[in-house]
Amino acid sequence: MSRAWWIRPAVLVLIVLAGTALLVATGVPSVEEIRAWTAAAGWAAPVVFALLYAAFTLVPAPATVLSIAAGVLFGLPVGLAAAMCGATLGAVVAFGLSRGLGRAAVARIPSERLAWLDGTFSRGGLTAVIGVRLVPVIPFPALNYACGLTGIGLRPYVLGTVVGIVPSATTYTTIGAYGADPGSVPFLLAVGGVAVLVLGGFVVSRRRRRAAAAVPGVPATALDDTRPLDVVR
Repeated sequence: MSRAWWIRPAVLVLIVLAGTALLVATGVPSVEEIRAWTAAAGWAAPVVFALLYAAFTLVPAPATVLSIAAGVLFGLPVGLAAAMCGATLGAVVAFGLSRGLGRAAVARIPSERLAWLDGTFSRGGLTAVIGVRLVPVIPFPALNYACGLTGIGLRPYVLGTVVGIVPSATTYTTIGAYGADPGSVPFLLAVGGVAVLVLGGFVVSRRRRRAAAAVPGVPATALDDTRPLDVVR
């Protein structure tokens, strides 16, 4: 992992805080107005949002921002559901594409990482999928494609993905839902949740790199590009 692993989380937090400050200062549009617009669109709004979210997860797009946007647009319950559905749908589509197209679909992923993932899933199954989703060692879109090349089945992959992304999706959606009130308890808890996710990613990735170094054919540098913030990307 790069020594500057904290830069991405810090930048995101600064962007969220700056956006929140701008929203509070200008008041245009307010969160209430935004949600009134989405409410006027009815059930179609969260469905379309979830589909767009899924599409963004097929490319290296910052879907974490979309989780925050889901909270802004729909509030916590509906926004969380839309983000979860979008992320899961995108993960399933990428998994299917990768399994159908083969190695060419994930040509940028080092073979050492694929070997590590395959071994991890073979030993842990559903538990392993939940683990890499909670604290991923590969960014979310790339991990979706990579999983399609491993021996993991679709059922444990989907279930593990749904369970594993709940903490991060809840955290980022809450930030969006309560961003207009940064002093609120939910917002502060969510910011604390981001810190826990980042710290957890740092600690777990170091342990995994040490474990990878002990496996023949998997160098310790195989996991150096860990991005703790990319839990739902």
